[in-house]
Amino acid sequence: MNILIISPGKSKGYLGEDVVLEYTSRISHYSSIDWKFLPTSDMKDEGEKILKAIPDNSFVVILDEKGKQLTSPGFSEFLEKRLNESVKNLVFVIGGAYGISDAVKGTARFSWSFSSLVFPHELVRSILAEQIYRGFSILKGEKYHHE
Repeated sequence: MNILIISPGKSKGYLGEDVVLEYTSRISHYSSIDWKFLPTSDMKDEGEKILKAIPDNSFVVILDEKGKQLTSPGFSEFLEKRLNESVKNLVFVIGGAYGISDAVKGTARFSWSFSSLVFPHELVRSILAEQIYRGFSILKGEKYHHE
């Protein structure tokens, strides 16, 4: 399974970049992972750029405070289901300052919420990278996640 994370903003020098790089490196032991950074703009323009960046036949997950909240083991089960379904491209979309356009929401197969709070997209990158790593480590029965 290929993982693609689409995020607004710059690709270098942002808050939490070191965390994202660390967890991206760890994730690469389980799955290919790539980040696509798009210039920030208004929601409509961002939405059009996001739609162009999503590969055909992708399972799209949007990160939205109104989405479904999952525990870490629950997210691990979500990953396992995508693997069992032989999903080729698992795409996570992080919204910009104004959220995610309706056009992008329409492509989503799942809406995931980390919290009912709203976070800056730079922070969401770090949380997402860590949770993807944690999800795979739970699947593999590794010691990273403690219950």
